[in-house]
Amino acid sequence: MPDIINALAGITAGDPLDQLRDHRAQAKENAQLSFEALLEPEDPRGVSYRERYAVAAFTAGLLGSDSAEEFYRDLLRDEDEAASWSVAELLDEAVLALDSRAEVRGPYGIFESAALSAENVPGPWFTADAQSQETLGARLIAGLEFAHLLALHPRDSRPAHLALLLEAGWDEDGIVTLAQLVSFLNFQIRISTGLAALAHAPTATGAPVPDSPPREPDDGGTDGAAASAREADALTAVGDRVNTYPELKRPELFQQSGLGWVPWIAPDAEADLTEVQREAFIEAGRAKNPYFRLLARDPAALRARTLTDLDIFFNTTDGLGRAERELAATAASRLNGCLFCASIHSDRATEESGRRDTVQVLLDEGVAGRLGDPVWDAVVEASVALTLTPHAFGPAHVSSLREAGLEDGDIVDALNCAAFFNWANRLMLSLGEPEQLAPGK
Repeated sequence: MPDIINALAGITAGDPLDQLRDHRAQAKENAQLSFEALLEPEDPRGVSYRERYAVAAFTAGLLGSDSAEEFYRDLLRDEDEAASWSVAELLDEAVLALDSRAEVRGPYGIFESAALSAENVPGPWFTADAQSQETLGARLIAGLEFAHLLALHPRDSRPAHLALLLEAGWDEDGIVTLAQLVSFLNFQIRISTGLAALAHAPTATGAPVPDSPPREPDDGGTDGAAASAREADALTAVGDRVNTYPELKRPELFQQSGLGWVPWIAPDAEADLTEVQREAFIEAGRAKNPYFRLLARDPAALRARTLTDLDIFFNTTDGLGRAERELAATAASRLNGCLFCASIHSDRATEESGRRDTVQVLLDEGVAGRLGDPVWDAVVEASVALTLTPHAFGPAHVSSLREAGLEDGDIVDALNCAAFFNWANRLMLSLGEPEQLAPGK
């Protein structure tokens, strides 16, 4: 099977960019294996191929990638050939009627912390019409609603959204697979579009970096009171299958270190892990972590994701410095609103660079703040442009990175890091939440 990221980016085997990707061979190989685990598994278990392809086509549309949307629609059409009705046609007629490609860009979301309320960005919500709900069924509609949440409203994720999935017929394993699928697509599509921009960037420098598109509030089309009532009913219906942690001490601001994470649905107990699940951790110590035990409900996807992660961030044989890689992860996390990921990776950026005060500026002032370093500012700008939904990254950002002194291999690293955290953030935000740890923990 051809490398899907290369295909979406218009890169052929042996091209200079393909050769640069080979510097992170494990990341390249396991991004492909992630596609196979999530979109074309040998055993689809509780999530059908049709559901996977419908969610993928929908998500690609939300992310504004024509090439990825058509690719996944083709897979969906092939799956639909023997059906009495076509999901693909219904997506055309109803589901993708939501115009996610307007000038207003996500990520949208409302912070639970009042201290961050100035950064709230309301945005449009997806609601399927009555005919689509009747034809597609409650289960697929719930999956599409969840995909829209993760793509455009990641920090609006709440326990009730998992309750809605359970009530619609998804089980806990299926929820993890669905979250992995949508989150992976947010990586795959972003890295492919970033690589395409790198391929088409002029060699000459001097092109100004465009301002990020406006992110104006938009109330969208959902009645907030009705949605809240529906979510409350779902939580009641599923009982203790979803945890809400009413006594949890939640962080109020972005900070370096000091945060833990708790899951909304139960991970497998460590004593009950299978050998396949344990192998998927790659590092045995991760079996102690509830986040990784939760992802181990889909071990093939977890294993491929972990190997992708380790090669992108810890392969330092060449390329971008570790501090700058962690900075890209922090910038993506800061914009997406993932307090946990921003905490972990800002702390690592400080550890690698010794520049705690500079890193703290990014946390305190947000992604519009300037750090006073040409390389760091260019990395943050590029990471933010790639993280906007749909993305705003283009050749001008490549020129800016080159002007700051980055080689094309360094740029590939920066793109990998920012794109990967559009995967990681969505998993952390949609499956659980951060907690403020006591000092010394």
